[in-house]
Amino acid sequence: MTVAAASAAPGLVNAQTASNVTLYGIVDAGVEVINNVAGSGGAQGTVTRLNSGNLSGSRWGLRGTEDLGGGLKGIFVLESGFDIDTGLSGQGSRLFGRQAYVGLQADIGALTLGRQQNALYDLFGAYDPMGVGPRYSLNTVDSAFNNRADNAIKYTGKFGGLTATAFYSFGRDNNGEVPGSPKAGRNFGGGLAYAAGAFSIGAAYDQYQGGTVALEDRSARRAAIGTAVTIGDGKVFAGYRWLKDDGTGSATAAPVRSNVYWAGAQYRFTPAFLLTGAAYYTDTHNSDADPWMLVLSADYSLSKRTDVYLNVGFAKNKSGSSLGLNGVGTVVPGENQTGATVGLRHRF
Repeated sequence: MTVAAASAAPGLVNAQTASNVTLYGIVDAGVEVINNVAGSGGAQGTVTRLNSGNLSGSRWGLRGTEDLGGGLKGIFVLESGFDIDTGLSGQGSRLFGRQAYVGLQADIGALTLGRQQNALYDLFGAYDPMGVGPRYSLNTVDSAFNNRADNAIKYTGKFGGLTATAFYSFGRDNNGEVPGSPKAGRNFGGGLAYAAGAFSIGAAYDQYQGGTVALEDRSARRAAIGTAVTIGDGKVFAGYRWLKDDGTGSATAAPVRSNVYWAGAQYRFTPAFLLTGAAYYTDTHNSDADPWMLVLSADYSLSKRTDVYLNVGFAKNKSGSSLGLNGVGTVVPGENQTGATVGLRHRF
């Protein structure tokens, strides 16, 4: 839905400027059956539940542009995530938890200020067979692929097939910006992606410091590379992520070193029917807790904006690992997990 207007503020401007605002969103819900789920009081077992956000996080948003002349535009995005099963706001009950920024855009790129996606999120939806969705995806294995940074300055430029992005946050997750301690909560990163015809490749780096003065010298560093190649009606994907976390979560958190490898493929049998398969493997250093996750997804488009889907997944854990189909820690440690979701998604 788009609203276009030409407006002038008497006494403030001498000419009218064209502007537009677009209302957009996604609503995604499904019924999931999944086993070995840990509950309160030590309970565990199989659960049947309604989930919001399976292939895509449910959201609504406003985006706008204003032509300032000379190839320069003013831009903004306000994007709110929510759980359709409860109506509650997502991202820690934030009003605009997905994105909230204002900026300027020109031929050389855009400079924006506010709460924004990191470089991993910006680029790697193109290299994960499951599109870094909320569940049963690369985001399940490492939630940093869906991270955002508060208090961020960001640059994004597109030059033909090349996309470049870089950002700096003075304090992520509503932390940081501490007088005399500029490292606390600091987050920065960047990435490059290149697409030419059927081939695309991208790489990104992300680093953040602990969110308090006591943890500011501890960092979590990630680097990732991914690629995708279209072959006729099919597409193949592969990627790798490196992690070194010095224990940013708490004063008692142990350092973590791990690698994640993934591969998968899609095939479009008809213009409406898409089948996707993916495999993810985590190699944790100095540990045998190295889980696998396998996913199969069938998606059928009822129209350009509405589709139905079936996701089936299996997570294999060992030596106390706890990778569930909905994220790390969503399964009884050391137990395998099998799940399936039937859902409906609508875009507007």
